[in-house]
Amino acid sequence: MQGNLNGERLKKARIYRGFSVSELAEKSGCSRQSIYMYEREKTKRVDLNAIEALARTLDFPERFFCESDMKAEIGSTYFRALLTTSSRYREAQTQKMEFLADIFVFLQEYLEFPHRTIPDCFGQTPEEAAATLRREWHLGTRPIENIVALVESNGIIVTKFPVETNDIDAFSQLVRIGDEDIYLIGYSENKTAASRVHFDIAHELGHICLHGWSEDIEKIDRDEFKEREKEANEFAAAFLLPREGFAKDAAVNPKSIPAYTELKRKWKVSIQAMARRSFSLGLITMEEYQEIIRTMQRRGIRKQEPLDNILVTASPTLLKTAVMMLLTENVFTPQEFMDELSYNYNLSLYPKEVESLLDLPNGTLEKPKTVYLSNLKLKE
Repeated sequence: MQGNLNGERLKKARIYRGFSVSELAEKSGCSRQSIYMYEREKTKRVDLNAIEALARTLDFPERFFCESDMKAEIGSTYFRALLTTSSRYREAQTQKMEFLADIFVFLQEYLEFPHRTIPDCFGQTPEEAAATLRREWHLGTRPIENIVALVESNGIIVTKFPVETNDIDAFSQLVRIGDEDIYLIGYSENKTAASRVHFDIAHELGHICLHGWSEDIEKIDRDEFKEREKEANEFAAAFLLPREGFAKDAAVNPKSIPAYTELKRKWKVSIQAMARRSFSLGLITMEEYQEIIRTMQRRGIRKQEPLDNILVTASPTLLKTAVMMLLTENVFTPQEFMDELSYNYNLSLYPKEVESLLDLPNGTLEKPKTVYLSNLKLKE
């Protein structure tokens, strides 16, 4: 290991892997006291064998722990299940977004990304804000076929994340890069049903359009957080199911589950969300809405709705495409890409980690194996 140990980097790697100090100590064979001292930089005496063990356990290059802080500044984060999700899991996902943001800083130097087009919806109701965003994005009253591509084309970074808990569906995060604000949305990679992915992302769009990002979300009042979640849900319903377009379709048979199932093919929204939207638009009563939900419960189709395994949505492609473009256009070889990220952007990761973060095919960034040509032959 060369250079001085950056204790903050050790902490970031530990959080990224979801380890407590005690767990890391047990897995690495280092003492908890040493790890505490290293993270807080309370000692200048660094045991190189201990750092090697920590790097091996955390599966990070040793160089990572000597690099200076990264260029992206992490702002507020909205988690859909903030009240039930463990702080450790939230911190791990936030750290992942920080790494992702720093890779984005690198990619921005070489590629022109779509500009962020989020209108100012301050003071608007969720219904009004949803209509404003639809106008800004020229969506009219038609259904949204692929919300992931739509959001990416309007300057918001989307990523999937591995799920270790069922307590969280999606989250959104503000990242400041210089004078520029970048929004990132993450959603569970276990979710493939278009209706669920669409609502999750639309919910996060609600936070981006409606709510403040200058405060620590975890410190706001519990009732205030619940109110913001309610508003984000109302925004998502209005954005995905615009009053003029959806009401005309749903009014034909607003109490029928088979009818909603057919509408689901068109609108890519869950039956439950469409029934709720029908109630909010005055097409059915609360009693009729509740009867639809009870019927779905009796039939066992609340958690796994009809068409969930048929109507799937595309994965995020913006960052993945950016990397592949740099490689195919011979701007970088895989090794040069990783070196640039490490030496000029202070983010030394193993290729498999970057591939995981960007959903790249395995081996995309691995150093090509050297092939030796000669006239020698193996004996038979």
